[in-house]
Amino acid sequence: MNKLAEGIIKFRWLIIIAVLGLTVFFGYQLKDIKIDADVINSLPDDDTTAVLYTDIGNKYGGNTMGVVIIQADNIFNTKVLEDIKQVTDTVKYIDGISTVTSLTDVIDIKGSDWGIEIGKLIDEYDLPSTQAQLDSLKHRVMSKEMYKGNIISEDGTSTLVMFTLLDDADKQAVAKEIKEKITKLNLPEKISFGGIPMMMDDISTLMLVDMRNLIPITFIVIMIVLLISFGSARGVILPLLTASISTVWVLGIMQLLGYKLNLVSINMPVILLAVGSAYTIHVINRVNECKEKDRRKALIIALTYIIIPVFLSGITTAFGFISFVFGAYLTMISDFGMFTSVGVLIALSISVVFVPAIVSAFSMFKSQKAIKRQMKSEDTIMGKMLLTPFSNLIVKHPKYITVIWIAVMAISIWGIFNIKTSINMAEYFQKNNPTRVIEEIMQKKFGGSIPVFVVFKGDMQNPDVLKTMIKTGDYMKEYPDITSTQSVADLIEEMNDVMGEGKKIPDEQAKIEQLWFLLDGQDIMSQLVTYDLDEGIIQSKFASADSKDMEEFVVYMNEYIKENSTDDCQIILTGMPSVYVKLNDSLIRSQFSSLSIAILLVVLIVALILRSFPNGIYAAVSIVATIIILFGFMGVTGIALDIATVLVASVALGMGIDYSIHIITHFSKKFDEVKNINEAIKDSIMISGKAIIINVLSVASGFLVLTFSHIVPIQNFGLLVALSMVGAGVGALTLLPVILILANRKRNLIKD
Repeated sequence: MNKLAEGIIKFRWLIIIAVLGLTVFFGYQLKDIKIDADVINSLPDDDTTAVLYTDIGNKYGGNTMGVVIIQADNIFNTKVLEDIKQVTDTVKYIDGISTVTSLTDVIDIKGSDWGIEIGKLIDEYDLPSTQAQLDSLKHRVMSKEMYKGNIISEDGTSTLVMFTLLDDADKQAVAKEIKEKITKLNLPEKISFGGIPMMMDDISTLMLVDMRNLIPITFIVIMIVLLISFGSARGVILPLLTASISTVWVLGIMQLLGYKLNLVSINMPVILLAVGSAYTIHVINRVNECKEKDRRKALIIALTYIIIPVFLSGITTAFGFISFVFGAYLTMISDFGMFTSVGVLIALSISVVFVPAIVSAFSMFKSQKAIKRQMKSEDTIMGKMLLTPFSNLIVKHPKYITVIWIAVMAISIWGIFNIKTSINMAEYFQKNNPTRVIEEIMQKKFGGSIPVFVVFKGDMQNPDVLKTMIKTGDYMKEYPDITSTQSVADLIEEMNDVMGEGKKIPDEQAKIEQLWFLLDGQDIMSQLVTYDLDEGIIQSKFASADSKDMEEFVVYMNEYIKENSTDDCQIILTGMPSVYVKLNDSLIRSQFSSLSIAILLVVLIVALILRSFPNGIYAAVSIVATIIILFGFMGVTGIALDIATVLVASVALGMGIDYSIHIITHFSKKFDEVKNINEAIKDSIMISGKAIIINVLSVASGFLVLTFSHIVPIQNFGLLVALSMVGAGVGALTLLPVILILANRKRNLIKD
């Protein structure tokens, strides 16, 4: 370590030039960085649920549905119908759109003097203009399940223009183009946008807004905390410089490798701001504590001491994030773990190499007068109000500390059993956000916007297969969150009714083939059956955004499918509820596996580097206790485990373990010198505790800025990480010292 410290000072200018050059290079890459808000893309390519859902998109003209909601006092008005047609035509001719369905472009089956007439509900070239025509249209629309509550609301004040996207379309780009073109129409009706592609575009926009607004605020908040804590320009500039450089490097690397920012990795800049500044805080704090008159020698002594604990902290933090690579099912979480761990290692390297080089090159040392004026830790405000009371309480009443921690953890364990999960994209928006309001309108008036598909493999002209489809549709509508279904069987049934033979599937296949002939060439057929007529689907929408409701629906349908699927008619459920349930299950698995891997890796690494397995266990105990309390808090407050909060426990472990490492390494070194437990504990808390408190304040303050995010999971993520950092700091300064006292009593050679 001594030789490494001397080498850093010797080659300081080379280090500075190299780091700044690389920062300019990686910073230039950021101009092209992109955002991907599609959660579905996060499922592995070989996931059966994702493969089946994608297959539906390929076969039936897209599986991603969006809607344009048109609201007026009365939809059955000639001017409103003209505007609906204008919106329909606008959407229809946008690249990436597969199908469009609206009041002015929807199939209609009715009887005529010649038998059955199949065409459009409304003649787009001859829209109803008289009141009698409008009343007749209203009566027909409101009398048919195919339209009422599906394409037009029951009160007649809202209607949908529904569209699906081609599977290979850029969903966010198409959604943005639809919004821009329809907004430019400047229609008098109230126009709103809903569905998954629209939500993706809204989330991407909000993510960009958050990055633009919150990262600078986080930067300023951490700067203020550092200025108050250190009272010097060096104490502010160097930690933030480290954090900024590491953030620019890792984002630049992501861009070079072709990765996009997503709902998870958007948190990475704030994490690196916190982590990157943390290591430099410990380096600066150790340099400040060194009293040598020769500042070069003081820097070498400080580096020789601090490199090991900072290196150990960085490695354990990196492995905490790497656990996501091995333990996460979703690719966005594993990618986040990979790049955040790279960012942590960059921040570690910058802290122990670049920062000392800067200090040495620009003589950023405290003057001897400042050193002499520097108060002892116990004489500072922090020492008097926090550090001294903490250390006295711990050495005098370790049992009290233990009892308090046990009581808090017992309450937290109770709270853990109340944790809920959430994966629905609509819940990412605040309750007053227009996007979420629109989703609520979709649920109340149109049966939701979450697509559901039931696949039938068999001869689509076989009466038994079509009857099974009708039976399945009826079974689906018995579930509270399914209001309507649509399939080719429904069309055949309606045609048979128009022919005067009752609303049922004919028993003879020849009769079905005759009716089918009339449907050939209709746009809707490619959305309902395959070209070879060996497969068809029931399309529906799910009304609830609640993860539990979706899970219960999937179970409800799978039980039915198990009983009714045959060799001649295989039934398979897919759609967004199935995808969401899979995502939900993967969240729980990711949480358990990544956290287990992280704890194991941290214990082993700390044990190996400190050459003590007990120290590895001690370092983990306080942070594991903090995680238990964190989960308990989530259960008690109702904060859900979602795509962002699933990261918190491993992030808390990776970042919070640093505090334990600094206390253990300081305690071990001091105890070897004085052979007195109480003195070693007090010295550890007074010196390392100071850096820990500064770090807790800066990190927690930085993450609390995320509570002002426009995206709910990121709000919760910021709050939970801030609380976990406070908990980890308190654990390192209270619970861990108690454990060290109890574990080292037999080695205490000097009795107090």
